[in-house]
Amino acid sequence: MIWRTTGSVLVVFLWSLTVVLGQKDWSVTYSTESISAWKGSTVELSCSYTYPTGTVISTFWYRKYDRHNNPLNLIEDPDYKDRVTYHISDTNNHKVIIKDLRKSDSTRYWFRFETDESMSWTGEPGVTLTVKDDWDVTYSSQSVCALKGSSVDLSCSYMYPSGSVTKIFWFTKEPHMNAVNLKEDSDYTDRVEYQDVKYSHTLTITDLRETDSAQYTFRFITTEDKYIGRPGVSLSVTGLQVIMTADSVTEGGSVTLTCSTTCTLIGHTYIWYRNKQLLPNQEVSLHLNPVRSEDAGQYSCAVDGLETLGSPVETLMVRYDPKFTIVSVSPSGEIVEGSSVTLTCSSDANPPVYNYTWYKTNVTSPKASGQSYSITNITSEDSGEYYCEVQNKYGRLNSTSLIITVTG
Repeated sequence: MIWRTTGSVLVVFLWSLTVVLGQKDWSVTYSTESISAWKGSTVELSCSYTYPTGTVISTFWYRKYDRHNNPLNLIEDPDYKDRVTYHISDTNNHKVIIKDLRKSDSTRYWFRFETDESMSWTGEPGVTLTVKDDWDVTYSSQSVCALKGSSVDLSCSYMYPSGSVTKIFWFTKEPHMNAVNLKEDSDYTDRVEYQDVKYSHTLTITDLRETDSAQYTFRFITTEDKYIGRPGVSLSVTGLQVIMTADSVTEGGSVTLTCSTTCTLIGHTYIWYRNKQLLPNQEVSLHLNPVRSEDAGQYSCAVDGLETLGSPVETLMVRYDPKFTIVSVSPSGEIVEGSSVTLTCSSDANPPVYNYTWYKTNVTSPKASGQSYSITNITSEDSGEYYCEVQNKYGRLNSTSLIITVTG
């Protein structure tokens, strides 16, 4: 909603009306809606504006209202005495410069203009200014997730008003309000490095452990004072774990394997292994649908570039009916009357085959049962084709036939 004043009459226009009126209607466009600056520094707030007709007779910025409930021009605001300058261009651009910034200057500022047709306009939503203290620590990230066994960099920038820095360090512990330098903390022996460039600092922790998950805070001391940048950086250290929607599945079904972490790793590519062989999938989850018998095996995941820090192995079992059923004979070679032979049936099935039945072609009744069938004192009448029928919980299958020829 926009408010306009015409004389002493207050008129309210809905936002929907301004869309209909088009680009030549009243408008104020700010170069930014928020800006930050240091205490004691100078800041510029700028905007452009349009109006349908008439001539602009007044332009100004304000942050509050006077006792008559009218916007108070910043130049006339006693809080900004001798600290505000306006720059006006011929192209409907307007800039306010505020110098010697104070913490109390942190607020929202609006631009307003009036025309000779007794019309005025205030641009929404204005510009929000945040004034920072001279003592300041700004972290590049408020939270970081890193992989167990890897290394991590935590960085920040810092400011101070005067003097020179005498000591810089990071800490996680504050016994009796006395911060312990990580380099002097026995939990981090030989695992911490500092890198300092003027006004910026980086902490490197190597060989990360899950116990390193903590809040890390930067502190610096100058010849004049000291400062702690709270709240710091929250570091979470995670391992990898394969989580499966089911560890046993029937062929033709589906299962999803996820490379699980306790926090979210940013900017990493996941890799998967089955039976130590690299798989093409590079997503955090591996979807098997439909599941095949050859999908059974041991699965693990890792992060690309950190393969040595992979997850423990998890085993996926796939249940399926018999496959690849064959018959073999021993001894092999020529079979002579009076000798003995043993036929053996083998089959791939999960769960394993629990029932083996032997048949001779053109003979109705089974010849034997069991995985092996032995024929002793064999005769020419035993010549013929033999096959086995196998069965497990999920199905049954006949093998191919094996021809037995008995010589005299």
